[in-house]
Amino acid sequence: MASKNNSTFSVLGSDLSIKGDIKASADLHIDGSVEGDIACDSLVQGETSKVTGAITAETARLAGTVTGSITARELVILKTAKIDGDVFYDALTIEQGAQVEGRFAHRDAQKAAQPAATPQGSKPELSVAN
Repeated sequence: MASKNNSTFSVLGSDLSIKGDIKASADLHIDGSVEGDIACDSLVQGETSKVTGAITAETARLAGTVTGSITARELVILKTAKIDGDVFYDALTIEQGAQVEGRFAHRDAQKAAQPAATPQGSKPELSVAN
């Protein structure tokens, strides 16, 4: 993991459209369109941005449209956001006026529910906790 003193900030402008997954060790600001999964340390999504795919971030501040699941330690959903997907969080702030279609679950609850999701008769998979 990069040191916070050497952190960088990447911006995807409103004129940019990306098809494919994005993985960034830097902080990411998206104003454009992304069709794919996003994994980064910190995500800021502008009002004009549209993301179709899963978002995984330590911190996320969402103001645009997201179609897909969101997993974040600290999540802020602004009033201009339109979310269609499940939301997994440790800390959550939602401004009045935000639109969310999906389930909310604290990440501890998500981790506890995972073993119960194994169908009977199938072999359990090996998983390593961080």
